[in-house]
Amino acid sequence: MMIFDAHLDLAMNAVEWNRDLTQPLTAIRASEAPLSDKLDRGRGTVSLPEMRGGSIGLCVATLIARVEHDAYSPVQGWRSQAQAWAMTQAQRAWYQCMEEAGEMTLISDAGSLEQSLDAWTQTPHQTNDSSSLPTGSATAPVGFVLSLEGADALLSLDHLHRAHQAGLRALGPAHYGPGVYAQGTNSEGGFPACGRELLAEMQGLGMILDVTHLSDACFWEALELYDGPIWASHQNCRALVPHMRQFSDEQLRALIARGAVMGAAFDAWMLTPDWVRGKTTPQSAGVTLEHVLDHIDHICQLAGNAKHCGIGSDLDGAFGTEQTPQDVQSIAALASIPEKLAQRGYDPEAIYDIASGNFVRFLKQAWAEGSESS
Repeated sequence: MMIFDAHLDLAMNAVEWNRDLTQPLTAIRASEAPLSDKLDRGRGTVSLPEMRGGSIGLCVATLIARVEHDAYSPVQGWRSQAQAWAMTQAQRAWYQCMEEAGEMTLISDAGSLEQSLDAWTQTPHQTNDSSSLPTGSATAPVGFVLSLEGADALLSLDHLHRAHQAGLRALGPAHYGPGVYAQGTNSEGGFPACGRELLAEMQGLGMILDVTHLSDACFWEALELYDGPIWASHQNCRALVPHMRQFSDEQLRALIARGAVMGAAFDAWMLTPDWVRGKTTPQSAGVTLEHVLDHIDHICQLAGNAKHCGIGSDLDGAFGTEQTPQDVQSIAALASIPEKLAQRGYDPEAIYDIASGNFVRFLKQAWAEGSESS
């Protein structure tokens, strides 16, 4: 069954981590064996061949470059917005190279979405409920929706329009710490005036607002201010792992009411409580894919259905196997999720929805509404 992964920092890994993602994972790890500049060296889990091997045919791929506002964040930041913008342009150029090489294909509207789905849909097989489930192709280009994680790189609203013209369709205003346009993880407060202007401009462009990483105050303001499509590409449940990086049940219910889809993240510290960075390991905490399914199941129970859950793995998001479920040594392991859901009693329609159907349906609806609005 084809998988839709709603959050992968592919270009960051290619440009900043200097990984050739067209190579097999074994080759990438071998090339990093002598390196120690980053904690996850030699521990990466993502490459384009691995994605095809796991039938991850569609994804949301990011541009990411935050400005360093303080010394807190474990994520590297740039000294100026101009530098951050330049980095996102380098990342966008890499995606263009992948398109030209036939490795990836940009999904920016309903038509290109259908084309990518067709490329990944061979002969459909029928389930008992007569729903058609696609099977992955090992040779099709990986389709990607372009998203900006953290808006710091936008020097102006004109830069937003430039990015949109270049294919940007989703945007999360904040990342870690305080941001130019919003407050992010481990920070407090609401949107500044420029952030509110950004939301208004995004809505005019029909863009998808990603509420992942927003402070609680910004989250609630965003739901009040933004009338366009909203999703959470990679966010888990605060009821299971108490931390503001996760969503409370109240926030999850509000997103369900808005028709949002939430992608389950695979970062181990977000999957189990009491994780201590630098000390806890996936093995010592016993973290497996079952913990991911616990978060998915929690949202399904709140919603009363499986229409609001998906996968937003965030694999290789500045971490590797030292911080993934111990049974995820490669992104191809996502292919085991449908069977694991079946073992929990999920029916074929629900499994299809979680694997890819919910995010695909969300995009079709968002872009259909955007087209009518235009």
